Amino acid sequence: MPQSQSFSAAQTIARMAQPPRLGRLHPIAARFVHSLRLIALHERAGRDPVPELATRLGSVTVAARSLALGQALCADWPENIHVSRYCCELMSHDEATIGIMVECAVKCDKRQFEANLRGLIRPDRIERLWDATVEVAAAEALLG
Repeated sequence: MPQSQSFSAAQTIARMAQPPRLGRLHPIAARFVHSLRLIALHERAGRDPVPELATRLGSVTVAARSLALGQALCADWPENIHVSRYCCELMSHDEATIGIMVECAVKCDKRQFEANLRGLIRPDRIERLWDATVEVAAAEALLG
């Protein structure tokens, strides 16, 4: 193998080993990742997350749609979703994938949304996730 290909592969592997940063996401995607973390925290405590989500997000509608997307993700994700602590700038790989999903919805790029989930989510479940993700993006856009 030529050295340039080997160097490129080494760079790719090194990039993959670095946890993705929350600050690199679109603001709406980052807000949803924070929402997902709050939902997980409240679920572990056995509490309803909507009141705190509504306070932090500034909208009951955004909170309810974020919870609905979180529930859809939990139902359709192939394993338990790994989330980082609420205050952490670094994302789990699940959070990074979910953040990309939200970014695609913000851009109305369904083709890229589906491409990012191909092989991860069963094809018959992608449409439901798209709809729920677009609902969050739309509710956020109304706040903007």
